[in-house]
Amino acid sequence: MHTLQLTKPDGRSLTLYSRAPLEGIADAPSPFLEPLGRSPHLRRHPLRDEWITYAAYRQDRTFLPPPEYNPLAVTVDPAAPTELPQGAWDVAVFDNRFPSLAPGADEAPPSIVETAPGTGKCEVVVFTQDRLSSLGRLPLSHIELLLQVWADRTAKVGAGTDIQYVLPFENRGAEVGVTLHHPHGQIYAYPSVPPVPARMQQVAQAYYERTGRGVLQDHIAKEIEDAQRLVYRGEYAVVFVPAAARYPYEVWVATIDPVATFCDLSGPQRADLARALKTVLMKYDALWHRPFPYLMAWYQAPTDGRPHPESHLHAEFYPPYRTRERLKYLAGTEIAAGWFAMDALPEDKALELQQIHVDVDA
Repeated sequence: MHTLQLTKPDGRSLTLYSRAPLEGIADAPSPFLEPLGRSPHLRRHPLRDEWITYAAYRQDRTFLPPPEYNPLAVTVDPAAPTELPQGAWDVAVFDNRFPSLAPGADEAPPSIVETAPGTGKCEVVVFTQDRLSSLGRLPLSHIELLLQVWADRTAKVGAGTDIQYVLPFENRGAEVGVTLHHPHGQIYAYPSVPPVPARMQQVAQAYYERTGRGVLQDHIAKEIEDAQRLVYRGEYAVVFVPAAARYPYEVWVATIDPVATFCDLSGPQRADLARALKTVLMKYDALWHRPFPYLMAWYQAPTDGRPHPESHLHAEFYPPYRTRERLKYLAGTEIAAGWFAMDALPEDKALELQQIHVDVDA
């Protein structure tokens, strides 16, 4: 992996990553010359005991622009700069201009509830220069590089004393709220472990204390033995529709043996994980004969400086579709109660994905 660190005119950081040496790139462009000058803040929900971020300036961010105004394209005209330079880079990571969390955030305005500065970090991860491509259409070596990028960002961003959790994710498709169609994801680095991974961590810790093994490690062993819902089975990685899926076509992508974070992946694990990831993404698109919308979230151990043998790096995919005709939106029982209701069996959806043949090496 080759990297190049640059600074944008408005002070934001840009890091370029490539499978080959990076040469001839001197400057980091930006559509903005001055710092944002505003910062987010947090308010504590009085009934749920959870932080909520407020960043009203995010309403000014670019929303589904035409291709000629794509801010994630490379800069062609220096008089109309985008976020990215020309050059032989494969993946780019830069500070979000409109962050939900920011380093050195200002003190929160007064409120009747508990408040705090919106400290943290939000980064944009551009997967490729090709706006017409997608994560699942990239070569395996490119996806392996992306896994290395997520490891590098986890190590660098997670090293901050005010960062407790690093979450890479991708929203794909307008159906799940994407605002730019260019293939990209985001990284949110939080000042505390957010509610969902915190609950997962609590369950994993309790299970590890009882058994000396990981809860996901043992679940993967059961899924492999049962084999009904397997979508990919490699030497080091696995993809399956979980037996207790909450969404139709939900899949989990994981290493078979537990690793805590992206930083802990061995070379063979990373290569097989890239193959597993590409497999499910190609199957998604082949199933629908069009770009398949989803939220992909990668869960890993907290970045609190302590060992986490109970943690198991994995991705969870949440597609919005219920059937080929209707979208699945969260309804009363899911939103109000947190009790998911499914009208499709995981085994049936796994079978549909299993029956699709894809060639990840093509």
